[in-house]
Amino acid sequence: MAQDSRVVAVLGPTNTGKTTYAIERMLAYRTGVIGLPLRLLAREVYDRVVALRGPSVVALVTGEERIVPPRTQYWICTVEAMPEGMGCDFLAVDEIQLCADPERGHVFTDRLLRARGQHETLFLGAATMRGPISALVPHVQWMSRERMSDLTYAGEKKISRMRPRSAIVGFSVENVYAIAELLRRTKGGAAVVMGALSPRTRNAQVEMYQSGEVDYLVATDAIGMGLNLDVDHVAFSSLSKFDGRRMRPLAPNELAQIAGRAGRGQKNGSFGVTGDAPPLDPGVAQAIMDHRFTPLTKLNWRNHALKFATIDTLMRSLEAPPDHEVLVRARESDDLKTLRSLAQVDEVFARASDTASVKLLWDVCRIPDFRGISHQEHASQCETIFNYLHQGGVIPDDWLSRQIRRIDRTDGDIDALSKRLAFIRTWTYVAQRQGWTSDLSHWRDETRHVEDRLSDALHSALTKRFVDRRTSVLLRRLGQKEAIVADVNDAGEVTVEGEFVGKLEGFRFTQDKGAGAAETKTIKTAALQALAPHFHLRADRFYNAPDTEIDYTEQGGLMWGSTAVGKLVAGSDPLKPQVEAFVDDVAGQDVIDKVKRRLQHFIDRKVAALFEPLLNLSKDEALTGLARGFAFQMVENFGVVPRGKVADDVKSLDQEARGPLRKHGIRFGQFTIFLPLLLKPAPTRLRLVLWSLSKGLDDFPEAPPPGLVTIPAPLGAPEGADTMAGYRLAGTRAIRIDMLERLADMLRAEDSRGGFEAKADMLSITGMTLEQFADLMQGLGYKAEMGEREKVKAVDAVVTTDAGQTVADVPVMDAAEDVVPTAAVGTEPEAAAADTPDDILDEVAAIDDEGIAPIAEEPVEAAEVSDHIPEASETEVPVGKAADAEVAGPELESFYTFTWARPARGGGNARQGGGRAAGKGQGQGQGQNEGRSEGRGKPRGKQGGGPRKGGKPQGGQNFSARPPKQEKPIDPDNPFAAALMGLKDNK
Repeated sequence: MAQDSRVVAVLGPTNTGKTTYAIERMLAYRTGVIGLPLRLLAREVYDRVVALRGPSVVALVTGEERIVPPRTQYWICTVEAMPEGMGCDFLAVDEIQLCADPERGHVFTDRLLRARGQHETLFLGAATMRGPISALVPHVQWMSRERMSDLTYAGEKKISRMRPRSAIVGFSVENVYAIAELLRRTKGGAAVVMGALSPRTRNAQVEMYQSGEVDYLVATDAIGMGLNLDVDHVAFSSLSKFDGRRMRPLAPNELAQIAGRAGRGQKNGSFGVTGDAPPLDPGVAQAIMDHRFTPLTKLNWRNHALKFATIDTLMRSLEAPPDHEVLVRARESDDLKTLRSLAQVDEVFARASDTASVKLLWDVCRIPDFRGISHQEHASQCETIFNYLHQGGVIPDDWLSRQIRRIDRTDGDIDALSKRLAFIRTWTYVAQRQGWTSDLSHWRDETRHVEDRLSDALHSALTKRFVDRRTSVLLRRLGQKEAIVADVNDAGEVTVEGEFVGKLEGFRFTQDKGAGAAETKTIKTAALQALAPHFHLRADRFYNAPDTEIDYTEQGGLMWGSTAVGKLVAGSDPLKPQVEAFVDDVAGQDVIDKVKRRLQHFIDRKVAALFEPLLNLSKDEALTGLARGFAFQMVENFGVVPRGKVADDVKSLDQEARGPLRKHGIRFGQFTIFLPLLLKPAPTRLRLVLWSLSKGLDDFPEAPPPGLVTIPAPLGAPEGADTMAGYRLAGTRAIRIDMLERLADMLRAEDSRGGFEAKADMLSITGMTLEQFADLMQGLGYKAEMGEREKVKAVDAVVTTDAGQTVADVPVMDAAEDVVPTAAVGTEPEAAAADTPDDILDEVAAIDDEGIAPIAEEPVEAAEVSDHIPEASETEVPVGKAADAEVAGPELESFYTFTWARPARGGGNARQGGGRAAGKGQGQGQGQNEGRSEGRGKPRGKQGGGPRKGGKPQGGQNFSARPPKQEKPIDPDNPFAAALMGLKDNK
């Protein structure tokens, strides 16, 4: 060593520029070597020196990587890989305080004691090394460097509230992954840096952080070893670590080494804790800020003067004690452990019989255990490699190829890729050893290519799992307060900065369902900010849209096309509903008001168009007195009201008062008072919505399909819903009220006391089978008695009419069955029955109010279609039958006889029987056959209670204690006046 060589200890805290100073000093000489603690840091320094001097003169040597140009001048190495005896001009060892590390300390101590440059040697590290260096290195010079920025303690902070440009430190792979996953959900993602990553993966992750693609970094304590990153804050997720043997708390100087990564250059930094880590002791926090730590007094050491005569001699030299009080023998390391295990193998012990073979065995034992499966597994692998090297001089190509080929796969998750990357590092290390393979260059390149492929796959997997580029981009743009550009396509899909974030449905933004709960706020904030201009453009288009593009739903929703833009809410007047617009607040009040105005215009015009007869009725100033009050009730009930509900008011209306009401289209039906125009499907649909709003219902009843005469009775529907739908409940079904009035007109011509059967027209207008019609009639208050009789078949006899025409002699019931309905089952007949004169309806209503069937004064006689019904014995023998063949029994048919079911005293539930005339006390006509009852149930008019004879009911007298009812004057303008006068004269 040259006599003028100087040794300088450059000591100080982090961020003092020590590494940069060493690079500058090395480049001032012709040759130089720098030893660094990590492969990652070595790669970083190598890239910096290459940028300054070019790749032709700079070498990179680590355990797994070796780039050595022919004209190398500067060597960038890990401390373990530093070449010895080169005689370089300059030599430096970084992070010299690692001499105290239990695992690797003996390597750093060896460099401190023996590695020197011919002209200058630098030892870079913490001030805690001043004592040991003074004791072990004579004539050392000192250089202290002050931190270039302040470091402050920020206390505890949640990960979700971590500020950008922060590094969160974990001490296990599981912890690092969990933190990165949380950051992805809340902050858009994080880069991951661990010592186990390959330089290629690590560089890609760091570049992602440095470029601002992500604002957070999750790392192990590897970042504490000189990695220069743009970090403003360092947060510890734990204050203890596993050192390979046990969990132990981190010393203050170890915490300071990591915390010092915050605040690079002149920029101040901070540190703190997060997650499950407890707050730092105030004394420890202050010591980190002041860079005051307990000085080191002991350094780990292992004998470098090894003797390779035998395995036992080698092990004894490795266990030799130190000869200085500052030095302590290092604990048993992995290489010594492996040597002990292989020494117990007879074959290995036999092979290692000379100095060269023992030295080879030691070199094999120094292969790092990158896989970390188990000590025995690692020792077994080293045994195989040693046997191949000792027997053949090199590792067989086919065996090495199989080992590498098994690893060369890029499928699988992060864990699988990480394991393969750890495995390939073993073979990368082996391929770097001179003389271990038959073709050094080939296997170096082969292992390097596999490692690169795995590194790229791992980087991609880490990014995919821990980085949400969409959220990251949006957060960054929001933080920079830059204008965010959004694009909305025809389908309403929203992209912000090229990232899909959701859909704009009407005037509300619906976020992508793929986003996590924690990402929702970020994405929505960014998207709504970018969508502000689109809201105004869409509001203008909506305001100018025709009414045909807008509609309401049966639940009161307001739609623009297929998109919900609002809903109806109850107003002060049932016919004047208000609207509530569905618009995001960020759109602004102008957009909200414009959408509300357009929706209000739409519904106002819709009500005016569909309820025009009702609105005209409410505005008619010519209506006075009782007529005006009745008109108010019609408007209040949306143009449809059961007659029983307003029976007294109807009786009070004389013909003069009814005339103006009729002019507005009001029909005074037997069961319902209604405006026929409002029974059409469109007004009915709107009426149900407005009625539901006025009643404050949560679930609106739906309008029946248009065109149906009867529908199944709705289950669970609110009271009055059937009337608002234009139907009246009758048994298990409901019949449309206008068709019910037509049916009532037919029933008035029947003998309800003596009984009658259903006619073909009755079945036709209801679109029902006979059984369904019977259930309907029972719902209307009739009693249906089922019977069976011999079916009368058509015969060939003909009847000649007075006009000379002939018709088939067909029985009545058969004719009813053979009639083809005028309308399909369940659909409305085309023609509507003419209104029955109100005078007759009033007479019928008076009867109906007292529970008496609506019948005519004289029962309708059943038409006799044949004087003689042939007996079975008289019929002709069927063709093909023998005269003496057995005659089959008669064919039977079912029929129903309908009679008015007189209500029991006290009445019943009107809704169960279809109102006043329906279902009152389906006591099924108690006393009906006796022809008398008590109180108001006494029979009126002709009675049909006696036994039937010859198909005709026997009449009876009517007795009543009630004074005669005052007759109403007959309107001379009534077209039926003459007929009514005749009826009065016959009484």
